[in-house]
Order: sequence, then C-alpha cells, then structure tokens
Amino acid sequence: MKAFGMDFGSASGSRGSRDSMGSGSTGDPASEKPIISLKDITKVYKMGKQSLKVLDGVSFEVEKGDFIAILGPSGSGKSTLMNIMGCIDIATEGEYVLDGKNIKARNEDELAVIRNQKIGFIFQKFNLLMKYTALHNTEIPLILRGVSRKEARERAMSMLAAVGLEDRVDHKPTELSGGQQQRVAIARALVGAPDLLLADEPTGNLDSKSGQEIMALFEQLHKDGHTIVLITHDLNVARRAKRILHVRDGKILEDERVGENVPSEERVQ
Repeated sequence: MKAFGMDFGSASGSRGSRDSMGSGSTGDPASEKPIISLKDITKVYKMGKQSLKVLDGVSFEVEKGDFIAILGPSGSGKSTLMNIMGCIDIATEGEYVLDGKNIKARNEDELAVIRNQKIGFIFQKFNLLMKYTALHNTEIPLILRGVSRKEARERAMSMLAAVGLEDRVDHKPTELSGGQQQRVAIARALVGAPDLLLADEPTGNLDSKSGQEIMALFEQLHKDGHTIVLITHDLNVARRAKRILHVRDGKILEDERVGENVPSEERVQ
C-alpha cells in the first residue's frame, strides 16, 4: 500500500542517506545499536517545598524501524516521557542516549540542533503557524537548518504531495480541515528526514474518519522504514503500532508486542 498513491520512501528524491525518506539504515539490522536507549529515567518536578515524581525508573530501547505506542491515561507520565525523548525536557536522573549521543551532556544550543535535525514532531493541536500557507509551514524546518529557499520549497512541495495535499499547498490552516492540517504537520515533520518521528495524540483532535486516515499514513511510514513513537490514551490507536508500552504512575507496566492479549486491568478507557 502506498498512502495517497505515493511511496514515502522516495518522496524527497535522491539526496544521500541522511536525507532519504527511508529509515536511513544499512547493513545487518542485528548489528545496529538502538536509536534510543533510556535507562532508569526519573523526572521530578519541584513545587516549592514539594516534589512530584512524574517518571520513576523508566527503561526501554527503540530500534531503528520500530513503531511503538506509549499508552496510558492522563497523568501517567507519557507526555513527560515524550518531552524527554524529544529533547524538550531533561531527565532528573538516568541516562538517555539518542543515536549514540548522551543527551544529558548536551547544552541548549546542541539540543536545538538535535531537535531540528534528528526528530520530527507531530502534535495533537497541529501547531501550524496560522498566517502561513501549508507550503511555508512545511518548509520552515529546512529554512531554519540553512537549506536554500529553492531546495526547501521543492522538498516541501514533494512532501505535501506525498500526504495527498498537492492541491492545498497555498491554503492557510484556517482553510483546511483538521485531517488536512494534521497531514501538513506530518509533512513538516518528515521534510527534514529525521531519524525519529514523535507523535503526541495525533488523532486526538480529529473525527473518526480523519483519524483512520492519519493512522493509515503512520502505518505506511512504518512500512517505508521510519522509526515512530506515538503517544496515546486510546487503545484502538495503540493497536495500530507494532509494540505498546503500557505506562501508569510514571512506570512501564508492560512492554507488549501487538497480537498478544492486553490484561483487562491495563486497558485505558
């Protein structure tokens, strides 16, 4: 299956392995290191004299090409975990290694570069700039990276076509449906050929039909070799991934390969 008739693996053209829209991995997968390794991650927020432990000794790895859903109710710590994985926040304790780099040792400027070049973010509320067109929203990460305006525009056009919006490139977010806005957000996340896609409740603001279409896009991206970590409270959405991390009270209760039964007490309504 090719989403909207386009293979995401070739959407950006031939620009070498770093900018390929495939997984970017070569050789024997068994010999490759995980793209993400978290060991004993703890996050504590200080509120005056009080301390709130949001994550408590979280450990897991993400291999290249994985499609993982982090499933949990509100307050479980899943969004904090995503912020740490996305280098938006730093763990209080523990070790986070992203693509061989120890994140805790990086300063804010280095983290900004990692966020721009290594990670593609997709948010529940889309986070599009309302005064700009779909095309300009999509090309912004490349412009910030220093890519020429001409190349940024060409690559943004190709990526919007890949998500089925070639006829909406000049439309502003207010002129697009929720599902179309989320496709723009996905195109923006993909245009820089990131090593990792992080999606926070990507269907949360969509109707059921649009949500199904967006999840079909994620499934195609996974087939094309992209590494995806998706945050959700919805078991039906999580089931579209290949692996589910069940999170509650800041801990991983279960690491499930999809196809196995989920204990009833772990199901999130």
